Amino acid sequence: MKRKLAILMLLVFALTGVLAGCGGDEVASEDLVYAVEAGSAGEAIANELGYKTNVVSAQSDALMEVASGTSDAAIIDLLMAGAMIGEGTSYEDLVYTDKLTSEQYGIGCRKGSDLVSFINSVLAESYADGTMTEIATKYGLQAAILEQPESEFVQAEADSDVAYIQDKGTLLVGITEYAPMDYKDENGEWIGFDADMARIVAEKLGVDVEFVVIDWDMKTMELDSKNIDVVWNGMTLTDEVLAGMDCTNAYCDNAQVVVVPAQ
Repeated sequence: MKRKLAILMLLVFALTGVLAGCGGDEVASEDLVYAVEAGSAGEAIANELGYKTNVVSAQSDALMEVASGTSDAAIIDLLMAGAMIGEGTSYEDLVYTDKLTSEQYGIGCRKGSDLVSFINSVLAESYADGTMTEIATKYGLQAAILEQPESEFVQAEADSDVAYIQDKGTLLVGITEYAPMDYKDENGEWIGFDADMARIVAEKLGVDVEFVVIDWDMKTMELDSKNIDVVWNGMTLTDEVLAGMDCTNAYCDNAQVVVVPAQ
């Protein structure tokens, strides 16, 4: 009964927030603090709804804030919530309630980069031959992946990013630690749906892959400075992202959800 009441109250808070965002007089959840990752879609929707935020460096840190009681709630990706909270996880006492958005993931490259075309061709091929579905099933994401359109790689005649990566012999993949997309196994190796797919792209390029942990709020600068070659970490295709980089076809559905302590 208490849990039902808590969920009902949170729904009321969220509805109030939507009204406030549409010009209502009241500010949503004015006594609650929401932990959000800097530069994330969660931070964007929290700001849009007028929520008070505690901005942290990663979604995993947002969960820690709620678990420790230093934030009342967190706003994180639905796919991460499915992997990180609830029975059998490190956060068994956390649950997710409101679904605040509906969104899609894409992979980001430098503006004008022909790596976008190359990755799109690999996504299309791996979807068609079942590899993408097999990897998604491994991480429990089979219901979230999106059908990929046919795509043929067209290499740039000048300033080819693909040629640049092949010449240096390494694909630098910008990530944060985010299960089930990119995270470490018991041996300290990067695994996850995005990590496994990035390895396929590197193999097709004929290069090694290196995963580079970045400040998510600085991902566009990391790309432009060539500290990384691609952002591949469950990145929501927001207007801000699309303005700062060229992105692949969407490959996965997602949402932003509110995480609270179970009652």
